Amino acid sequence: MKVLGINGDIKGVIFDLDGLLVNSEKLYWQANIQAAKEAKLDIPEDSYLKLTGATAKDMQNFYHKYFATEVERDAFIKRTDDLVWQWTDEGKLKLQKGVRKALDRFKTSDLRMAIASSNYKKVIEHALDKTGIESYFDFYLSYDDVEKFNLAPKPAGDIYSLAAKKLNLNKQEVIIFEDSSTGIAATKDAGIQGIMIPDLKSPSLKDKENASLICQSFLDFLEKIA
Repeated sequence: MKVLGINGDIKGVIFDLDGLLVNSEKLYWQANIQAAKEAKLDIPEDSYLKLTGATAKDMQNFYHKYFATEVERDAFIKRTDDLVWQWTDEGKLKLQKGVRKALDRFKTSDLRMAIASSNYKKVIEHALDKTGIESYFDFYLSYDDVEKFNLAPKPAGDIYSLAAKKLNLNKQEVIIFEDSSTGIAATKDAGIQGIMIPDLKSPSLKDKENASLICQSFLDFLEKIA
């Protein structure tokens, strides 16, 4: 597959999940606000924006200052996770604009596809099941794999390098889609061309340096296929 603004003939695609394929970053943001109100905590409503693309460890470190004990902190994080799980079951988890059309296009082009996410395996499986897109992907990598293989988490590119290897493709034959600053930095670190489709935050100057291409949506990207 040839894409305007992207070098080479692309044979494989790797995706982030949260905020890219599905609207879960917005759900986590809303869950953060609700959990804070329930706990009567003075956590700024925009605090979650600093955590887009973050790992579980990043979240623990960020919220530590708001709680007297780790037990209280972890209970708060669990409450936000439980709310998102509940809302996913209620049908509030949706595919982002143009996702299914893009997946269909990539599938008809015989591209190999995988997910490399900072979320946990059970959450990825839940999201894929509820949105009905699991069959498109050859495999997915999760934060469980980061821990299992002792990888450095995003913004390090380890998980993307592993995904490219599992696709049995050279890095020059792969593109990565990301929505966050952390994620697009990971594509740069992995040495793989990254396409940024921003979700909750507009691209920064650093994002523009790290990304090979920035698109408003998957529909925007599809127009760039030669």
